[in-house]
Amino acid sequence: MHKDGVKKFPYYVGVNSLAELATKEDRVCVLNITGNESRTVTPTSHVFSGNNIVFGTSPGRSGQKVETPSGDIPVYNSIKEGIADGHKFNTAVIYLPPSGVKDGVAEAVRHNPDLKKVIILTEKVSSADSRTIRAICQTNGIDVFGANCLGLADSWNKIRLGGALGGSNPEESLVKGSVALFSNSGNFTTTIAVYLLTQGWGTTTSVSSGKDVYIHFSAHEFFNALDNDDRSKSAVIYIEPGGYYEHGLEINKPTVACIVGRWKAKLTKACGHAGSLAGSGDDAAAKEEWFKDYFDVDDIYTPENPVVSKKGAVVINIAHIPEALTAVMKLNNVESDFAPRGNLALKCWFGNNHSVKLPKELDVEKVEAVAPYNEQIESVTRQVGAHFPRQTLKDVSGASMMDPKTQVTKLHGLSILEASKRSLEENLVFALTKNYPDDYGTKLANVIFNAYVNQNGEATLVAADASREAGNSPNTVLSGAVSIIGKGKVKGAVDAMNIIVDKFEEIRSVSDAFGKADIKGIAASLTSEEKAVFATKDGGCDRCKDMMVAIDAAGKPSIFIEFIKEAAGGQPSSAAIVAAVWATLGWKAFVGKDISKVTLTTLPWHSRIFSTFIGSSVSSDRQNDKEFSGIANKELIADWSFTDTAFLALLGRRPSKDERFEFSMLLGLIISNGPGTISGQGAKGGVSADGPEDPFRVQINKSYIGFLTHTGFAHGGNGYEAIAFLIEQFKESGLKAPGEKSHGIDLKAIAEKYATEYSDYKAEQKSLGNIQYKKVPCVNHPIFKGKPVNFDPRERFVTELFEDKKIYNVFLEFYNDLVNALFTTKVTKNVYCVNVDAVIAVILLKMVWEPFVAGTVSDKEVETAAFTTFLFGRMIGSAAEIDDHLNRGKNMDTRTPASKCSYVR
Repeated sequence: MHKDGVKKFPYYVGVNSLAELATKEDRVCVLNITGNESRTVTPTSHVFSGNNIVFGTSPGRSGQKVETPSGDIPVYNSIKEGIADGHKFNTAVIYLPPSGVKDGVAEAVRHNPDLKKVIILTEKVSSADSRTIRAICQTNGIDVFGANCLGLADSWNKIRLGGALGGSNPEESLVKGSVALFSNSGNFTTTIAVYLLTQGWGTTTSVSSGKDVYIHFSAHEFFNALDNDDRSKSAVIYIEPGGYYEHGLEINKPTVACIVGRWKAKLTKACGHAGSLAGSGDDAAAKEEWFKDYFDVDDIYTPENPVVSKKGAVVINIAHIPEALTAVMKLNNVESDFAPRGNLALKCWFGNNHSVKLPKELDVEKVEAVAPYNEQIESVTRQVGAHFPRQTLKDVSGASMMDPKTQVTKLHGLSILEASKRSLEENLVFALTKNYPDDYGTKLANVIFNAYVNQNGEATLVAADASREAGNSPNTVLSGAVSIIGKGKVKGAVDAMNIIVDKFEEIRSVSDAFGKADIKGIAASLTSEEKAVFATKDGGCDRCKDMMVAIDAAGKPSIFIEFIKEAAGGQPSSAAIVAAVWATLGWKAFVGKDISKVTLTTLPWHSRIFSTFIGSSVSSDRQNDKEFSGIANKELIADWSFTDTAFLALLGRRPSKDERFEFSMLLGLIISNGPGTISGQGAKGGVSADGPEDPFRVQINKSYIGFLTHTGFAHGGNGYEAIAFLIEQFKESGLKAPGEKSHGIDLKAIAEKYATEYSDYKAEQKSLGNIQYKKVPCVNHPIFKGKPVNFDPRERFVTELFEDKKIYNVFLEFYNDLVNALFTTKVTKNVYCVNVDAVIAVILLKMVWEPFVAGTVSDKEVETAAFTTFLFGRMIGSAAEIDDHLNRGKNMDTRTPASKCSYVR
């Protein structure tokens, strides 16, 4: 010590009291003032500190200004230029990239003889550059702080030098008091200051030391300055592993040391701050022991084990700092600076149990946030429905993804293998609402889907028939029909849905379709024009009457069904019924922020398209004003599932129980192969071209046409290839019932015969030099190969499920015999897998086999059924992709940049 009481260091230390670190007299120059971090932090520091930043530098931007609420800060190319313009400063704040820090410090020292402090915010400055910086500054009598720090702050002086200590509102956390802070972490410096308020402690000076490998102003300098600061009665020090900066300290004032990072003891690379990697004897456990020795304590402080001394305490959880400090100061007969402000109890500003009943200890009560966050949260809370950030969705989806290892696609996080256990109608609802309907909801969905399936008298059927007669494929036929289902076709249902949303979205008690609401009061508030949207004309139509009868028979009506009855003053229109049903199906997802308002209000449009898909696949000779494919409209609406109706459209009859299960599984397996498929790209491109950033301009039907035009005989229609192969193998077998195990056919013999013939064919083609010989359809897979016996997990899933349900399929058994026969005849080196495309083919062929053998169904009709079945299943996944792109995508985001395109001759 000097005789004046100031500690003598073996190196230059200009600051001997914490009161000297951040003063009202300090004037600041910020290097790289227009950089990303400085641009947000510097204006706040300038205002809080009373306009103490005189200028900043940013090469090439001389003459610009950094705007702040209290005045602009001039920008120069260099420090030399700023000084030449008459500015003076004693503190340089460095925001330069690591490679430029050394030269920036050298420039400040070279051109400013008045420089006394350098604060380096930059992270990962090299040790070599740090040594050079230290040498330069030591030689010129300059204190250095950092690197990788947030600078200095003084609550008494209301000064902040450097970074974001105190955050964007420093006056909230930098409250005048008696505790000095020193922290390796910049952000935790602020956090600790806020935590101390809960026990009534304010701060004097806060030092963010940084935690690069090289720390210029360390704990030794801090505690010396603490001793010479009469304002500071105690200290809190936050320490991370790595380095011996805290070893051999002389601590003379009560202190709480928070030592963190026990988990880093075995790391071999730095995780977090560059200097937080322990070497030999400087890990967290070692540092805990150092401070225990300083404070004469034998354990870590916790609320359950409050070990403290008059000298201090050691904690390993920052939440324990305030209590530990209070306990230490109590032993020193020192009261807190002011009454406690707040507490550290868990305070949930947001909360939503989504109707899940939680145990009391988990059901945390929401509290009102502090201002101004309470007003912001209230504004957000008033927003109903999901709000998705928009992004470029080329080859990206928020709806589907395929696992490249298992080749299993997920839709809204659910495997299509699991989805295949569900019905067509359930999966259509799930695709758009991200939730499966309950039994009541499923019944309602069937009503509205089937109500519009009969296309008799509609232009859709005229277009479809004309396309069929022209010899077009099923996807082209359906494109013509779907093009008719524009906005005008669904205007009544969409208008009704918009009114329902407007009237019910502000009622917080309506968290699902069965909440409490003043139905009569809401209906009475409608204008005459709004009431007209819900009412039928001239007593109503047969369809709307049949729909209401079926809905009333489905169970207790939802509030939306009750509402449209009240609003209509009698029989609601069919459009109003569609809107009410979709409100019932989608409201819980809407209020729970799973789907957006855009989604909810466009659901009736999707719904009409689904019905048109199924209805237009049937020619006009099977539809009239009373019946669809021989089934009365009224019966379809009341008693049929949409799955059965789709089966009826394809095969002209109602499925058996097993066929219904197989058909649902078939459609489920086809739902999606992820956003990279051609059909998925078509659906997304349809949305992208219309511009989803203005979602109400997007033509939903055109997006489905995008999906349809991106299917064809190679994608969608190729399923017939396997069916044709199987027909060829079994055409002379005498097979009558492919679902009966007692078929009496030697499947192995058929498989071995084909394998032998194929072996000869393959050898012949190779001898001719033909490498493009035909392959066996639906065996092998580029992922599931290379093992002695290979399996496609999707095929295994279906096979095991069929076995569990005792469902037999002779064609599936044949395929498994075939891959073994190909191996035993040495066509293949191992047993190939039967891939999932074979499963799709065998399910469909089983359904059409008997009428095909009987001659009532032709080869062409089987091919059409195969292609159309693909379209029915892929319609589900396309609906999800269209809605996802509508909510998340950007205008024209599926295009390929010109730089990625090539020209070939």
